[in-house]
Amino acid sequence: MICLIRFLDKAAIIENEGNIAEKQSPWRLATVTKVEELKLIINMIPIWVFTLPFGICASQTSTFFIKQGAIMNRKIGNGFVVPPASIFTLAAIGMIVSVIIYDKLLVPVLRKLTGNERGINILQRIGIGMIFSVITMIAAALVEKKRLEAVEMNGPLKGSLSMSALWLAPQFLIIGFGDGFALVGLQEYFYDQVPDSMRSLGIALYLSVIGAASFLSSLLITIVDHVTGKSGKSWIGKDLNSSRLDKFYWLLAAITTLNLFVFVFFARRYNYKNVQKVAVADCYEGKSDDGGPETKV
Repeated sequence: MICLIRFLDKAAIIENEGNIAEKQSPWRLATVTKVEELKLIINMIPIWVFTLPFGICASQTSTFFIKQGAIMNRKIGNGFVVPPASIFTLAAIGMIVSVIIYDKLLVPVLRKLTGNERGINILQRIGIGMIFSVITMIAAALVEKKRLEAVEMNGPLKGSLSMSALWLAPQFLIIGFGDGFALVGLQEYFYDQVPDSMRSLGIALYLSVIGAASFLSSLLITIVDHVTGKSGKSWIGKDLNSSRLDKFYWLLAAITTLNLFVFVFFARRYNYKNVQKVAVADCYEGKSDDGGPETKV
């Protein structure tokens, strides 16, 4: 995409070379540094946009996943009941495990195969996280479909309680694995690829992915509820036993899959920021045998 915005180079070209000595207006002449920084930010916009569906999937862990757990059997051992919000711990465990496996096992192997210091580039890591989000939504849809079948067979109360909340463990763990790749990759990407003078903006862009995705998730839920409610029973009602949350999960899986193809399209054409590494040697000045100056490196 950086090739499509080369027209911005004109902002750093002096129009009237005969009046170079005159002070140029900052509105008509920009420095090369500012032009290149603007190119970097514009180049990151498609990546920011197409990571939002991953954030939408991730936001379900703290909403519908928890709501599912609240109406399922959460008893462990002799009457101990696990709080619904505590199930989210499984996602954190999945993230920690995935980061350890990636850093300690995958990176050393991939580094030898690809020659890349990171093992794989940042956008490839984010893409792998997106694949995990698709798998999460598929697993969540299958578990919810099974729960609804139990409700239909045994009634609303007994049906939900007949299934252990541990059935939700796979979807929490898988999205945790996805977070270990995508969220860590996003943080690294936005910090590394922004101009050096705009590091705070990079962190803001990373955090805005989560915030904007949560807003879009609420908007999507409202739209789905409104559209499906017109044609009959809403997929997302106040009572999950009379809703079709599994269809909503399938919808998210389809959206995320289509988005993944678009993300790959832009990621393959992305131009990474060039980083020049300068090696500085220790030098000191002494005197040669003939009394003249001598510099040693």
